[in-house]
Amino acid sequence: MDITPDNQHSSSQPLPYEKLVNVMGYLTLVVAVALSVFQIWQGVSSTISATYFRPIHLCWVLVLIFLHYPLIANRENKFFVVGKLIDVILCGVVVFAGYRLWIFDYNDINHLFYGLQFADMFAGCTLLALLLEGCRRTVGWVMVFIAALFLAYSALGDMLPSGFAIKAYSLQELIQFQIYSANGVFGSALGIAATTVFIFVLFGAFLEVTGAGKFFIDLAFSIAGKYRGGPAKAAVLASAGLGSISGSAIANTVTTGSITIPMMKKLGYKPEQAAGIEAAASTGGQIMPPIMGAGAFVMAQFTGVPYSEIMIASIAPAILYFFCTLLYVHLMACKLNLQAVSKTEAVIAVMKDGAHHLIPLILITVLLMMAYSPLLVGVAGCSAILMTAALRKHSRIGLKKFIEGMKNGALMALPISAACGAAGIIVGVVGQTGIGLQFTQFVMDFSGGYMLIALGLISLVALVLGMGLPVTAAYIVLAVMAVPMLTDFGLPLLTAHLIVFWLSQTSNVTPPIALAAFAGAGVANANPMKSSVEAFKLAGGLFIIPIMMAYTSIVNPNDGMPALLFSIVQTLTIIVAIAIAIEGYLIRSLNMVERLVALLAIPLLLLNPFGLGPLGIVIIIGLIVIQWRSREVAQQA
Repeated sequence: MDITPDNQHSSSQPLPYEKLVNVMGYLTLVVAVALSVFQIWQGVSSTISATYFRPIHLCWVLVLIFLHYPLIANRENKFFVVGKLIDVILCGVVVFAGYRLWIFDYNDINHLFYGLQFADMFAGCTLLALLLEGCRRTVGWVMVFIAALFLAYSALGDMLPSGFAIKAYSLQELIQFQIYSANGVFGSALGIAATTVFIFVLFGAFLEVTGAGKFFIDLAFSIAGKYRGGPAKAAVLASAGLGSISGSAIANTVTTGSITIPMMKKLGYKPEQAAGIEAAASTGGQIMPPIMGAGAFVMAQFTGVPYSEIMIASIAPAILYFFCTLLYVHLMACKLNLQAVSKTEAVIAVMKDGAHHLIPLILITVLLMMAYSPLLVGVAGCSAILMTAALRKHSRIGLKKFIEGMKNGALMALPISAACGAAGIIVGVVGQTGIGLQFTQFVMDFSGGYMLIALGLISLVALVLGMGLPVTAAYIVLAVMAVPMLTDFGLPLLTAHLIVFWLSQTSNVTPPIALAAFAGAGVANANPMKSSVEAFKLAGGLFIIPIMMAYTSIVNPNDGMPALLFSIVQTLTIIVAIAIAIEGYLIRSLNMVERLVALLAIPLLLLNPFGLGPLGIVIIIGLIVIQWRSREVAQQA
């Protein structure tokens, strides 16, 4: 993406409405860069209170959405100009609604007794409708449908059977609650998207334009490329770093996958395997500290737990997830008898060329661990990127690249802010109607009081939500509905949120709709459904580790070091057991008896019945020893 107008073509043949498109493109550029400037200024000064800042942010985002995501993009369409006119009108309506919210007196409670003025009511209704339209253009119909369904429940809930019936709320009450309070659209979800998340998205955009993304890929190849299945292992390592920064598994799959997937195919991986590896690795980037995607910052807001504590609790599970993915990649390479890449660049050479790109990441990690505000840390990180890039000639950027980074950051944030605004509608309805308590009671009754069954039901709900919602929105909705139920089982609040956060990632790699895997399939020219099956297998840690969070201490360092270490070993062993049982390969191919032994060890490790978890560890270690000794015997023979 550059700073030229959107959809501008360099062809000598003039396309229809070229001037109009160029004007709209330059307008988009100005609005996007101005939004980034405004966000940085607010982050540094905090001049505007949250009550007014959140509406300004949302209105600015909606204007940019209507400019960048046109109603009609095809210039050959005879209604193209009409579509542009509608987009401009919608921008004007958004500006009017924003103005009414800016001058609204929140301290005057007369509107609670006598209702809103017509202009305020009109502004509220149109802003709610335009938010849903902005969601439709950026994240699709499913988010719109779910938000509209919750609004309908709030307005028409008295018509439902007694078990689900609620008091019906009038349009006046809905708009007052959703727009003119901090409980709906302008709640904590949009608040965190408008502050911390936006700044870290901008941080990622600056890393990209300064060449840091290429450095991380080169570093991963220099470390892992010389081993068997090297490009695939390098893809996992590169995605672990870049996925954490980009905040989008799909975007990371496409960007790093454009380099790693062709190399994996060339080495001998099937196209579906290459796509699945990249999708699973990119999804893991969202759970890797120090930056764990937008949802982690929302989690800090929801739980009141410092982000540094969330980072610390997430380190062991994230490493275990990538161990799981690397293990499957290694077993695939062994089964296919793939060799290492003949030549890779030395680590020292790569570090010499780009080690300065690590300084901003180290800085933000240290500042977050020191419990500084994530918003200020993000601003400091953006400044550090520009300053460290200026240290080397090849990474130094000029005004054009700087503007490109500002524009890209704003555009990348649009789907997140729109989705968080719509998620605020759902959160508001849950709070207004009390439906969350009904959901909790339903799951508790259906599970029979067994936490494992409840986790399975939550996994299914997460999967269904994730088929149409961005990960952050799916996490917000699921957190509001499911976390109270998990805490009723006795789980700590942070553990419950981390479980929900991890399960919200599963939709990227789980058939029948696996968005990251489908994106990888497009790059690999592979079958999308087969690619999603491979990704599902490789990302098994997304399902295993949340269960282990519930039953072990891998996210509770306060339980003591012995308990933490045993939990890590237990989780590590079950990952190995499941991998070798599925692949049928460890050091050599497993025979049927060995495979059955691995399968029998899984329930012992997973649930630790009667304290027999250590026996499962002994079984897998014994299996590894048997395999190793039999290979030595075969080699001597």
